[in-house]
Amino acid sequence: MRFMTPRGPALVEFDEVERPRLLLVLTHGSAGGVDAPDLLAVRDAALGAGAVVARVTQPFRLAGARAPGSAARQDEAWEAVLGELRARWPGLPLVQGGRSNGARVACRTAKAVGAVAAVALAFPLHPPGRPEKSRAGELREAGVDVLVVNGDRDPFGVPDAVDAARLVVLPGEGHDLKKNPARVGEVVAEWIAGYV
Repeated sequence: MRFMTPRGPALVEFDEVERPRLLLVLTHGSAGGVDAPDLLAVRDAALGAGAVVARVTQPFRLAGARAPGSAARQDEAWEAVLGELRARWPGLPLVQGGRSNGARVACRTAKAVGAVAAVALAFPLHPPGRPEKSRAGELREAGVDVLVVNGDRDPFGVPDAVDAARLVVLPGEGHDLKKNPARVGEVVAEWIAGYV
């Protein structure tokens, strides 16, 4: 289903359960899509935990761009989509998340959209080889509890445990978290169970 935002249309794919207890909204990284192995594993595990799952392809990707543009524009579009989704499932606790750049969006907007928690998969702590350009503030300033799942071989770095409510570092995983995506799903399902 397409939702119009101030930055163009976003595409939302829904997976529903019979008696939903939570709304989980997920999005992709800068150059990826909502069919990334870790996002699909999280979707599957979350459905088993009683969550409605919405996977959002952001407007910049629908327009064919690989770079998301400014954070303000991306967040504006995200907040518009979340307003629509909250209206569709009123009363359900909202957890939002994403992988890489999508994790940054989820953290930056969590408080504004009324999320109870955020999930950051492969949070890009800094550009590869540039640790001085830390984005840890986006985790610390989310205003909600954040679960971070990163691989220990991620060239974008691994956040410190003090910057998240929970940090899970998976051995042997890189930025794509595709070595054992089912484990990523298990970790997230366990986390969101505390919010239903």
